[in-house]
Amino acid sequence: MERDPNNGKVYKGSSKALCLPFMVAGQQVGYVPPAVAKCLHQYPTVFSVSQGDKASPRVELNKQLTSCDQRTAAVQRVLKELKAQQAFPCLKGWRDEMYNVMPYFCDTPFFSMERAATPLLGVKTYGAHLNGYTWRNDEMHMWLARRALNKPTYPGLLDNLAAGGISSELGVRETLIKECQEEACIPASLATLSKSVGTISYTYEGSDGGINPECQFVYDLELPEEFVPQVGDGEVQEFYLWSLDKVREAIGSSDFKPNCAMVALDFLIRHSYIQPDQGRPPQCQLCMVKVKIK
Repeated sequence: MERDPNNGKVYKGSSKALCLPFMVAGQQVGYVPPAVAKCLHQYPTVFSVSQGDKASPRVELNKQLTSCDQRTAAVQRVLKELKAQQAFPCLKGWRDEMYNVMPYFCDTPFFSMERAATPLLGVKTYGAHLNGYTWRNDEMHMWLARRALNKPTYPGLLDNLAAGGISSELGVRETLIKECQEEACIPASLATLSKSVGTISYTYEGSDGGINPECQFVYDLELPEEFVPQVGDGEVQEFYLWSLDKVREAIGSSDFKPNCAMVALDFLIRHSYIQPDQGRPPQCQLCMVKVKIK
């Protein structure tokens, strides 16, 4: 069962209840799927796996690994070996990009690990997303990106104007400015004007059984009317400037990367473009939309 952090309801079909808590220094930082826990039994010097015989079910990082560097090195050795064995599909997307692992975002990291492997330990990852908007004939419009067809995840789907995961080397705003420059050629002088407007959190399960708790830091940026984003690093095919009516229609379709649809939906609600008592289609359905992320 999976618990919705917003309303506490339990959803059927989730395997999260079958997962073992992942513990580091006495604190839970993730959820380990059963198949992964079985595999980690092979590495007792790094992971201690208890199925509930003498202790509560859990996967625990070896307590003798006491520093961030020690933990990072030990976990990385295991993950590289699992990658060489082709043990889990998610490791095919190895990026050589490290993510911090900690109970809460502002905590000191316990260790860092390869981004592609985070679903194996069910650790929470973080990203920064930008809603870019402007005005045409006194009507608000939103800039959207279409992901490149060679992207390993969600190729060809609609995306926010700029977005990216927060690596162990960068902060939230640094990540946002970097992604703005790389993906949409938005200069830093303009990207720094973006406003932090909150976060969106969710958990989804991949087809390979991995657990993906994510939190996105959301920013809004009003762009000059004459500004047109340009394709930068090749992760985007093209950009569209759409009316909010068209954005709303796309949110309910399969053409939008699901978590980016949530970010766009949040924008429409915050700007009072979607309200529960408006006409048809029933806006309350969009306000309460539950997106299935495959």
